[in-house]
Amino acid sequence: MSEENDMDKAIKETSILEEYNINWTQKLGAGISGPVRVCVKKCTQERFALKILLDRPKARNEISLALQHCHLLNIAHRDLKPENLLFKDNSLDAPVKLCDFGFAKIDQGDLMTPQFTPYYVAPQVLEAQRRHQKEKSGIIPTSPTPYTYNKSCDLWSLGVIIYVMLCGYPPFYSKHHSRTIPKDMRRKIMTGSFEFPEEEWSQISEMAKDVVRKLLKVKPEERLTIEGVLDHPWLNSTEALDNVLPSAQLMMDKAVVAGIQQAHAEQLANMRIQDLKVSLKPLHSVNNPILRKRKLLGTKPKDGVYIHDHENGAEDSNVALEKLRDVIAQCILPQAGKGENEDEKLNEVMLEAWKYNRECKLLRDTLQSFSWNVSGHGFTDKVDRLKLAEIVKQVIEEQTTSHESQ
Repeated sequence: MSEENDMDKAIKETSILEEYNINWTQKLGAGISGPVRVCVKKCTQERFALKILLDRPKARNEISLALQHCHLLNIAHRDLKPENLLFKDNSLDAPVKLCDFGFAKIDQGDLMTPQFTPYYVAPQVLEAQRRHQKEKSGIIPTSPTPYTYNKSCDLWSLGVIIYVMLCGYPPFYSKHHSRTIPKDMRRKIMTGSFEFPEEEWSQISEMAKDVVRKLLKVKPEERLTIEGVLDHPWLNSTEALDNVLPSAQLMMDKAVVAGIQQAHAEQLANMRIQDLKVSLKPLHSVNNPILRKRKLLGTKPKDGVYIHDHENGAEDSNVALEKLRDVIAQCILPQAGKGENEDEKLNEVMLEAWKYNRECKLLRDTLQSFSWNVSGHGFTDKVDRLKLAEIVKQVIEEQTTSHESQ
């Protein structure tokens, strides 16, 4: 072997950038440990393929380390998914950050709220949802000791994330789209039924599959802890198979990504709707001191009936405007009490508004155009509510301008 070849095989102690120009924008391939890029030797202009091994021993561990930090503080994240993993910046060695702690809670043995994103939900959280729904509907009695789960639900989610990152699709899914988790998908999660399809998993190491298997254990006590994940040989191995993962190509499929995002959005929308229906009182019946101070309400005597006080012009004006706003509210968000329908309620609030705004020509003309029967106290024909709301809005603007000019 020549001396020149011996020199080529010597360990370099200088930066590679002194001898080579690296094309950071062109990637020849990708691997678990780093991308393959084009480089050109400066002295000869020869082109080479450069395998970049990022000098970060914990590169694979960052997600697990973030989760370990949470669990050391006894915090369950409860919404672990790829969308909540962000790069700090655009650099090649940017650290990964865990975000969105909207569902996070300290685990004091009382986690029972079914909050989750469909593809990443653990069996115990689904069981909590099932019992919650049955107790709410009266199918089963409310238990004095409610069903709870713990922060190991995050480990299940981590297993799903690793599965997705390796192959590009989740281990549990359904061919039937639904606003809630379909029964077949729910059954797969509850029984931990998943596979490693040969087409995508044939070139993925057994160590990687072992991590997934041990994280996706249905029984929490059999599931890896976060310490077990960090100690696993797969996360501590310095070797990586030089193959291209199918996940990147699948994740570039806009239709697939859009479907996943839609499922997530629908589930989150359902979860964030409160169980209790909120009923707002009509503004004219509220005796709130703050509202009264702001002159949104008229004077309220001891008998609880609002009066039209001609000597108090400012407050009367505010009451008159508020009656008109009640009409708009009834047009846009109809409300009706027991024993009355929405049309009767509209007639009622319109009559109240008319009592306080008889001198307004625009309102009088509007009511005539909508077949308002003053003597009968109501509309004789079907009302276009949106059109009425728009005109009443104009009346309010006209009245407001008139009062400000006085």
